[in-house]
Amino acid sequence: MRVRTGEFEPLRGVLSEAEEPLTASEILSSLEGHETLDSPHRVATILGRWAERGRVVVIPDRPYRYELAR
Repeated sequence: MRVRTGEFEPLRGVLSEAEEPLTASEILSSLEGHETLDSPHRVATILGRWAERGRVVVIPDRPYRYELAR
């Protein structure tokens, strides 16, 4: 499946302002009103794809947490 930059940018914005790693639900709550990002599952899917490219770090906790790669 193709990785779309347009979907990643709002997530990157939230993560860049975060002081600590966030869950997909926490990220989603910061994006209220975004049309294509409407569930924590969608957020996690997009971040997982960007993690494969080295742009996001996935912290395998319960629930998973996400931060931007340095």
